[in-house]
Formats: sequence, C-alpha cells, structure tokens
Amino acid sequence: MIEIKIRESDEFIKLGQAMKKAGLVSSGIDAKMLILDGLVTVNGKVEYQRGKKLYSGDVFSYNGETVKVVK
Repeated sequence: MIEIKIRESDEFIKLGQAMKKAGLVSSGIDAKMLILDGLVTVNGKVEYQRGKKLYSGDVFSYNGETVKVVK
C-alpha cells in the first residue's frame, strides 16, 4: 500500500491531486478521465468526482494499487 501525506496546512487533498501525488497518473486530465470512466474507488466505492475531498484515513484504489491518505 502506498501512503501519501496531506500538507500540514491542509485538511484534505482532492482525489485528482492525490492520484498525481501517488504517481498513478502524470496529469490532472488523465486522473479526470479515469475517474469519469469509473475506474477509481474511494473507501471501496466507485467515485466519479475528481474533486472528491480525501481526508486522513481515506483509501483509494486504481489499477491494482491502493493508496492511503495520512496527515
């Protein structure tokens, strides 16, 4: 499992940004297309919002990779 950290000054990170930070996509548009195609899950449910706010403890998955968001 990959872990990504939210900046100390932030409460959350948006899903598209988190995918880029985890190295799963190279650009925001790539993240957007994958999310809109229903290929990304957040906490076990398919997510269609690129701007979905992820908080510490949330987990998202794409293409066999699982990423946990931590503070």
